[in-house]
Amino acid sequence: MRIPRPSRWAVLAALVAACAAAPSAATAPGAPPRVASVRALTALDRAFGDYADHNPSPRHWTGGDSTYSVRTAAGELWVFSDTFLGRVRPDGSRPPVTADGGPTPFVHNSFVLVNGSGVHTVTGRDAAGRPASLIAGRGREWYWARAGLPAGRGAEIVYARYARTGGGPLDVAWRGNVLASFRSGRLDRPDSLTALPSTARIAWGAWVAPHGRGAYVYGTRAAPGGGSSLYLARTSGPGLRGAWSYRTGRGTWSRREADAARLTGPGGRALRTSEEISVVRHGRWYALLTQRVDQLFSSELELAWSRSPDGPFGRPGTVFRAPEAGPYGSYHNARVIAYNPHEHPELEHGAELVVSYNVNSLDPADVLRRADLYRPRFLRLGLTR
Repeated sequence: MRIPRPSRWAVLAALVAACAAAPSAATAPGAPPRVASVRALTALDRAFGDYADHNPSPRHWTGGDSTYSVRTAAGELWVFSDTFLGRVRPDGSRPPVTADGGPTPFVHNSFVLVNGSGVHTVTGRDAAGRPASLIAGRGREWYWARAGLPAGRGAEIVYARYARTGGGPLDVAWRGNVLASFRSGRLDRPDSLTALPSTARIAWGAWVAPHGRGAYVYGTRAAPGGGSSLYLARTSGPGLRGAWSYRTGRGTWSRREADAARLTGPGGRALRTSEEISVVRHGRWYALLTQRVDQLFSSELELAWSRSPDGPFGRPGTVFRAPEAGPYGSYHNARVIAYNPHEHPELEHGAELVVSYNVNSLDPADVLRRADLYRPRFLRLGLTR
């Protein structure tokens, strides 16, 4: 098995080191930015792929989803949900997972830390020292990652607790929200787990953004007819801690989670978004990155713009179609889907968006046959100034 060349590891570390956060260019008053160009960020795709396919460790990351990111004092922290570990065979396949008697570990949440010393997979450990989720659930429950923020020299990440409701790959249900605190030098287990508001059945943490001493926290809840309704909370701080208040339908803020109202789009109609989203400020505008939800398993990534973090947002417009998805996609497989796009503002320079989206299959066997299928893809969207 070929060992990765140091230059390949350096590609990923150099990308992160070079992409210091920079403010987006201001746009003309009265008009939101327009997407002028869309390019695949192939250097980042290949760097993740080379790390996954050629690292000799039997416990390193070979694929994951969610794909949030947080710039921390320890380096760029990539935050993943369901994660395959282990080795990729020379033919590009994964061996069976440990639950089926194979050598491939599978965990529900993990980190990949990128810094000057290289690329590092971070997971928890079970009592026997084997790889385990950073945050383990009980019984048939588990935790999937949501967004996070830097906190001191570490990070605070929101996680959503889920449980299985049937035998199909989509037969899962949200159960609650928690906040996990991690500190630099000990990322393999949280310092603390704090229950977050959950009584309104809103999965908070779909996106978080600094706001003064605290943060804006976006949440999603399944909407009738498909997709998710979008909600907004804010914290008093520091970071994701302190008192929470919720944006109401009157445009005010309430301390009662039950008062949280759906954010709106054109004509005051409730927005419908993907389950995970991003809302990032670009000059005088806020960009909502989501996915088309009026078509089942759509491959279309959409942007909607607002003058305010709480909307109303304009009509979402398609900015990209994932070429991997569907029967006519690059895998020629009707079961392959693209989902849950995110922006990575700490990697941006000026008037652009750096975006990831996840690729997966509705048939778990596909991601064993083709290890490269189950990995994030990255884009650079250039904006008009």
